[in-house]
Amino acid sequence: MIDFVGKKQWFFLGSAIMIIVMIISLGVFKLQPGIDFTGGTSVTISFTPQVELSESSQIQSELRQEMTALGHSEAIIQFRENSRDFFVRMKFISSEEKDELEHNLNASFQRDVAISTTLEVSPTIAGTTVRSAGVAVVIAAVAMLIYIAWAFRRMPSPFRWGTCAIIALMHDVLIVLGVFAILGQVANVEVNALFITAILTIVGYSINNCVVVFDRVRENKTKGISPDFAVTVNSSLIETLARCLNTSLTTLLVILALLLFGGTTIHYFVLALFIGVLVGTYTALFIAGPLLVVWEKGEWRQMFPWPSSPKKAA
Repeated sequence: MIDFVGKKQWFFLGSAIMIIVMIISLGVFKLQPGIDFTGGTSVTISFTPQVELSESSQIQSELRQEMTALGHSEAIIQFRENSRDFFVRMKFISSEEKDELEHNLNASFQRDVAISTTLEVSPTIAGTTVRSAGVAVVIAAVAMLIYIAWAFRRMPSPFRWGTCAIIALMHDVLIVLGVFAILGQVANVEVNALFITAILTIVGYSINNCVVVFDRVRENKTKGISPDFAVTVNSSLIETLARCLNTSLTTLLVILALLLFGGTTIHYFVLALFIGVLVGTYTALFIAGPLLVVWEKGEWRQMFPWPSSPKKAA
C-alpha cells in the first residue's frame, strides 16, 4: 500500500512553493485585462457579396489574420449566421482609425468590406463585469462550503471538510491565475470573459474531485476500517486513485484536442481548463485529504519536512 498521507509533507511543500511563486507573479506582473475588462470598440464588418455559411470559417480566419497584421491582435471576432456579417470587439479606435481600417480591409479582400454599427464599451461597464465575476467566484465558494458541510454533517467537525475543499479550490485557482500572470508578461496573453468562465468551470471540477475523495473517506470511516484517521484517508485515496486519474485523463484528452485543433478564439480558455483540471486532480488526491488529516490530528507543526532541531542533552 502506497502511503500518500505519510508523504503529505512533501506534497504540502511542493504546493507551498508553487503558491508562493504564483502570488509573487500576480503581485509583480498582474493579469493583463482584455477588452472585456478595459472597455473598447465594437463594430460590425459586412462583406459584399455576403459570406456564405460554407466559407464563413475561412473568411473569419483570414479576417483574424488581417486584423492581427493591422495591429489589432486583441480583436475578438464572431460570425453571425442570421445577418452573415462579423461582430468584432477591439481596443478603442477613433472614427479616423475606423475609416483607415475599412480602407485596409477593402485592399486585402477581393470583395467590398463595410464597417458599421460602431459602439463603445466604457471602462465603467467593464469594471462592473470584473466585480460581478469576482462576486460570482466568492458566492460559488461559499455555497460549496455550505453544501459540503451539510453533506458531511454526520462527520465530526463537518465545516473542516468543507474548508479543506475550499482551500484546495483556492490552490487551483491561484495557480491558474499565476500562470496567466506569467503568460501575460512573457507572451502578452490577456484575460477576458471566457477566462472567468474557465475559472468557474475549474472551481466546479475541483470541488467535484474533492467530494469524490471525501465521500470515500466518510464511507470508510463509517465502516471503521481503522481507528487511525490517517490510515482511513490513505486507504480512501488509494481506492479513488484509479477513478480520479481515469476521469481526469479522459477529460484532459478532450481538452488537449481542443487546445491543438480548436480555434484561436478559445485557445487560452482551453489552456486555462487544461491547467485547472491537471492541478485540480493533484489537489484532490494529495492536498485536500492529507490537509484534513493534519487538521483532525492537530499536526500543524508537522506540515512541512523541515529538519527537526537537535534535542538538548539532559
